[in-house]
Amino acid sequence: MAQKKVLSPLEERLNYAVARLFPIPYIQKIFFVTHLRVMLKAGISLVESLTVLQKEIANPIFKKMIAQVIDETEQGKPLNETLHNYPKIFPTMYTNMVAAGEMSGNLVGALEQVELQMKRTQKLTSSIRGAMVYPAIIVGAMCIIGAIMVIFVLPKLTALFTNFSTALPLPTRILLSISNALSSPATMTILLVSTVTIIVGTKQLIKRVPKATLLYHNLMLRFPITGKIATTINLARFSFTLSSLLQSAVPIVQSLRITAEACTNHAYKKALFFCANRMEQGEPLSSLLSTYPKLFPPITTEMVLVGEKTGEINTLLKELASFYSEEIEKTLKNLTTIIEPLIILILGFAVSGVALAIIMPMYSLVELF
Repeated sequence: MAQKKVLSPLEERLNYAVARLFPIPYIQKIFFVTHLRVMLKAGISLVESLTVLQKEIANPIFKKMIAQVIDETEQGKPLNETLHNYPKIFPTMYTNMVAAGEMSGNLVGALEQVELQMKRTQKLTSSIRGAMVYPAIIVGAMCIIGAIMVIFVLPKLTALFTNFSTALPLPTRILLSISNALSSPATMTILLVSTVTIIVGTKQLIKRVPKATLLYHNLMLRFPITGKIATTINLARFSFTLSSLLQSAVPIVQSLRITAEACTNHAYKKALFFCANRMEQGEPLSSLLSTYPKLFPPITTEMVLVGEKTGEINTLLKELASFYSEEIEKTLKNLTTIIEPLIILILGFAVSGVALAIIMPMYSLVELF
């Protein structure tokens, strides 16, 4: 059996420095949780299981983290407390599920729920990225073609059309104005700096000002095409996150708060924190969710209500999670179907406009002769 190559101290430091620039791949986290669960289920001790995984993991950052987890575990600390020190790798949601599993004596079951949650998140992320690939390629191609036109084609046409003795048509004058503006280094510099400033400034405003963040996230849920997708994604995350936490025996109010923390959309985050606070006063979750009809549609509140009455809220949340996951896949497929003709239409208008601006002066030139 081939032995693994032993890296020199310099190579290890370089690998560690490079790894710090990039987040730990999600697939490696799933690998860690899955194999840890399998080894614990087989009767291997926690420390021994972690030691085996520490040797198998390639990412230097992840490897170092596991080594520190082993040291703290050997000192008698519970696994959830050691993982809690690494929130960027294992968010609070996962560490709370592990904590509930350790308290109930069912760590293997808790890790199974963590694994399921991670795989669902990975599948959701992959579906979203996959749906965006085709539109991104088309838009990228349009930008490249536009740049070639501006840099190489339009300047030659400008030189040709400026020698015309007759007045140029309006489309041609507009095209030449755009070409002259974009060909000027000063104009391009101002345009580039302004664009970057606006983008960075807007992102910082959304990131640092809570009201701006909430407004932006509310708008994201209202856009004609992306709004439905964003709402469905948030409902799917809400359903399977809360379901996984309840399955791991985490109390419902605490589960709701953890679910709120896990929400990336601040409209849902604010609503769920409100629900958690009111639930402590004895109000049922279904009636609280119904106060946010734009965030939680009737099917969600009705399913939660049935779950509360039957005592099977966890099971019904699982059903909701499956339903919304299927809805996401359907919506993303439909999105590609909608975007494709839309992009073709925009591209057609752009090409037609350029062609018109070029052909009209040609006819004027022919008429002169």
